[in-house]
Formats: sequence, structure tokens, C-alpha cells
Amino acid sequence: MWNEPCKETECFMSGLERRNPGELEFHQAVREFTETVMPFVQENRKYKDAQILERMTEPDRIVIFRVAWEDEKGNIRANRA
Repeated sequence: MWNEPCKETECFMSGLERRNPGELEFHQAVREFTETVMPFVQENRKYKDAQILERMTEPDRIVIFRVAWEDEKGNIRANRA
């Protein structure tokens, strides 16, 4: 019941992008890695069953901080980074 590697990669990436929106560099890095290892994962069911790719691409922690700044009109603004 294995899909083609590209279909499996697209399915995996769809979930990753949904869980991590706006992280374009992360998406690119994971896609490049996944395209390389997906055929191996498909050939070795134990890695698919253990959800090794999902576990490898889940961040341990996410750091969010506030950046306060003053715009050209003197208004104080705040952004998250």
C-alpha cells in the first residue's frame, strides 16, 4: 500500500506546511531532505511505522519574542518574531 515517493513526499509536506505556516526556509530544507530519504523510508517499513520523519521534523521548542519599535510618526509598534 505504498505510494510513489513523490506522492508520499507531497502528502508529508502538506502536513508539515499546515503545522508550520510561514516557515519557508524550513519547508525548503525539509523538502530537500525528504525527497532524498523517502525512497529509503518506503523500502524500510520500520521507519514509516515509527513515524521517523514526523518526529525528526517536529521542533523541540519554538522561541517567540516581542520587538517594540517606533515608526516615523512616533507611534510605538510591536511585532512578534
